[in-house]
Amino acid sequence: MKRTIMSYMVATILSLTAVIGLAIQPTAEIAHAQTTPSTSGSASTTTITPITNPACGEVVQGNVNLTSNLVCTGDGLIIGADNTVINLNGYTISGPGQQSSKVGIVVPDNDNVIINGDGTIKGFQAGVLVTGANSVQIKLVGLTGNEIGLFSTGAKGVSISQSTIWNNNLGVAMHSSGGATVMSNMLSGNTLAGLTLVNTDKSIISANNVEGGQNGLFLDAQSHDNTINMNNILHNVIDLNNANGLAPNINVNSFADNNCMVSNPSGLCIGR
Repeated sequence: MKRTIMSYMVATILSLTAVIGLAIQPTAEIAHAQTTPSTSGSASTTTITPITNPACGEVVQGNVNLTSNLVCTGDGLIIGADNTVINLNGYTISGPGQQSSKVGIVVPDNDNVIINGDGTIKGFQAGVLVTGANSVQIKLVGLTGNEIGLFSTGAKGVSISQSTIWNNNLGVAMHSSGGATVMSNMLSGNTLAGLTLVNTDKSIISANNVEGGQNGLFLDAQSHDNTINMNNILHNVIDLNNANGLAPNINVNSFADNNCMVSNPSGLCIGR
């Protein structure tokens, strides 16, 4: 039986444009990613041969190693099982463009997934889409030229670190997610926002460099109990934006030691 995985990307963009007041046309909804549940035994009793030459649109599991660039007219790779590891090995997964409805790597309801660079995912509506999954780690990955670089919806424990996320519409967007970690990344030139949290809680945003967007970091009023500390968030129209000026004690977000110039409300930057 096939399962259809749908994103909340359009809802996220619409909610952001409503709260921030920007004029941006949302793209079409992300394409459905269809996977077939495994009928094999448990991971402890099943041997999975490592995949060394995955194709665009392939449902993959186990240890997946890119050995060349992938140029896709549809989706890139679709994770089909828990405990999958994708090694980009310095290669690039390219898509048909950010105005398409395609996704670079889809993680649908699969847990303990790792996406390792060094490598790049570009030209998709979402570079990486994580939906309904738990414990997904993304490290040393470049995300560029996408509508959203990393989009997490209904997920827990998504982590992105040491990655470069530039020239997307949204850099990292967390929607109805929790326990995320965004640490030690470079985010630059992401038009609408470098980082945005919508209805997201108990997440840590730390030691990132964020510049060149309308908002460096935006949190909506329903995002609570998040920790934002030790970031350099500069040269954005608004560097730190807590629900368009909502006092952080109301939605219980903690801001400390952030190097920035403009915050809403004021007082979220060091010495300002």
